[in-house]
Amino acid sequence: MNPDPIDAAVWAVLADYEARAEREEELWESLGPEEAERRIDEMLLPVGRATGILLNLLAKEAQACRILEVGSSYGYSTVWLAEAARAIHGKVISLELKAAKTEYATTQLARAGLAGFVEFRIGDALASLAGLPGPFDLVLIDLWKNLYVPVFELLHPKLAPGALVIADNMIEPASARPHAHAYRQAVHSARDMSSVLLPVGNGIELSRHQ
Repeated sequence: MNPDPIDAAVWAVLADYEARAEREEELWESLGPEEAERRIDEMLLPVGRATGILLNLLAKEAQACRILEVGSSYGYSTVWLAEAARAIHGKVISLELKAAKTEYATTQLARAGLAGFVEFRIGDALASLAGLPGPFDLVLIDLWKNLYVPVFELLHPKLAPGALVIADNMIEPASARPHAHAYRQAVHSARDMSSVLLPVGNGIELSRHQ
């Protein structure tokens, strides 16, 4: 399979996201711990280009038409997934707690010509996930790290044969490592999952359902 190249409109939107992320990283480094915690919801905190490219390629090569994103934030990873969904005639369902974030993401997706390939579900991720029937071909997990294990427990029965699950922030930041370790233990304990830790971006756990 030779996927079509990503078009200029999508690249322009991704470049804008990445420029914002750079500005926010500089701001973040200037904040004290208390202010940083208070303002964390203002920040993109994106998966980064390397992980975005990998997500896009995995979705395309696996022909993962039913894509689930658990934690869309401001939509950077959503753009990568939606571009893949368009190429393979698929759809992304994206779960996000904050309506303001999905509004921003929707605007960027429209600029990229991808709005029709994403359906947002706003609210508590666990409640939203419990109400989704599945099955899913590819899942990105990238939300508050203490929710990774309960998300996987709800998600596991809804995975299609051969489904891929990508969990971000397995290596960085250091503060997330205890939750990342618990998540990796949960996935590795599932007999119908094979899984590997990849040093891509902030570290991803790439898992495959049998």
